[in-house]
Amino acid sequence: MNALFGELSPVASHRGWPRAPVNAGTWRGIGEALREGKLDLLGEWGDAAAVHCALFEPATRKLQIATHEAGSGAAPSLAVFHPPALRLERAIADLFAIEMVGLPDRRPWLDHGRWPQPAPLAQPRAAATPGATGAPPPAGAVERPPYRFLPAEGPGLHQIPVGPVHAGIIEPGHFRFTASGETVVRLEERLGYAHKGIERLMAGQDLEPASRIAARLSGDSTVACSWAFVQAVEGALDFRPPPRAVWLRGVMAELERIANHLGDIGAICNDAAFAMLHAECGILREAALRTCARAFGHRLMMDRIVPGGVAADLTHDGEEAIRALCGRLSSEFPELIELYDNTASLQDRTAGTGVVKPSLAAQFAAPGFVGRASGRAFDARVSLPYAPYDTAPVEMVVRQEGDVDARAWVRILEVERSISWLRTALTALPSGPVRLPSPATPATSVECTAMVEGFRGDILAYVRIGAGRIERCHLRDPSWFHWPLLEAAIEGNIVADFPLCNKSFNCSYSGHDL
Repeated sequence: MNALFGELSPVASHRGWPRAPVNAGTWRGIGEALREGKLDLLGEWGDAAAVHCALFEPATRKLQIATHEAGSGAAPSLAVFHPPALRLERAIADLFAIEMVGLPDRRPWLDHGRWPQPAPLAQPRAAATPGATGAPPPAGAVERPPYRFLPAEGPGLHQIPVGPVHAGIIEPGHFRFTASGETVVRLEERLGYAHKGIERLMAGQDLEPASRIAARLSGDSTVACSWAFVQAVEGALDFRPPPRAVWLRGVMAELERIANHLGDIGAICNDAAFAMLHAECGILREAALRTCARAFGHRLMMDRIVPGGVAADLTHDGEEAIRALCGRLSSEFPELIELYDNTASLQDRTAGTGVVKPSLAAQFAAPGFVGRASGRAFDARVSLPYAPYDTAPVEMVVRQEGDVDARAWVRILEVERSISWLRTALTALPSGPVRLPSPATPATSVECTAMVEGFRGDILAYVRIGAGRIERCHLRDPSWFHWPLLEAAIEGNIVADFPLCNKSFNCSYSGHDL
């Protein structure tokens, strides 16, 4: 990192992680460092006339934002050196009409040719016109030729299209399987169907309504998304929320982690044809959601993390509800896990299925349980600790096998760690206010980048504020790096194992599609 950025002056308006403008030579050096595994790519996003990337150096745990100007409408591609940047740069081209020079794959990614206008973030928001749903495309939309999936050659190969509409109550996404008999030779995903225009909706908003939009990036991660956004806002404004609010944010995040992990563990069992464990985990998940409603007034705790603190304090009744949940989980959950571990038919389906090699997880800087199940020891709560985890650390869970079973076990052990952490937090919870008025924003623009560990993995938030309003906000969901790894995990497995692999990843369509 020092060799690339040591002599560069950071941008004064960016607080927290340093951000520095770089020239084409340094940008190329970043690409080469990514290719050699010296740096991890945490995110890449566009701006009005620039491209930013967030970098992490595992050896030193240093963070850096690099910015390459794109005033001419073009910027060099990092994907030439580092495949994990590919879809991020395709999205930048779709949203900003910035030509990523050298980009190996120029097919559109988020834009399906049905937007009211192309490159919506390259134009002032006032120019947007609402478009009708359904056919034909709205006026101003750019008709695109049919999406061309990558070819696969070989005798006896056939294609199986799945989606974007699925049999379950889930979000839309298309999967194109190329198979030889029942063996998957290639899976290619087509996403973007759940695009909501989050980043454009953010532009020009006051902080309060913007935080509500952030909370709806991906509903099952509403606490983590809100926390990442608010942490970036508070960092940009150099504002510290009350200590009690900080601890309550951690309590909410761990409750969200427990509820989602319980749902995922049960769903993995269900896709392995063991419905009883699915039902039992569902009962415990429902208990967790009811506890959230009792403690914070909302089952998902949506809009409870806000600029300046939290919107709901924890009463004595809510605290007792959380303690009761921890007691119930400690009593009932181990029995279910013992059953999972001792059921041969389950182990036959999960062990050795859908393997993500550690080298691939490291290359993609795989967030969350996907990375930690394949040996990547990164958890933002531990690796880049933020309050309250800096004073109340959580133990990181890492496995090496990289299969469905390992991803299930990371979740299992994280549920246990979260229960323990909640008990510690309730004991350490300070008294005092839970929200303070946000300070006045300066006349000039200020910005910050923050990261929070959600149940899927780390969520990156970049925020720039000017005159009290959001000028630019980018939220990077961990699913941006999970989806490509799902394609790799299913290769060589049978088609019937795809639902199992898919559920073990549980990628977010909405979080990815923006």
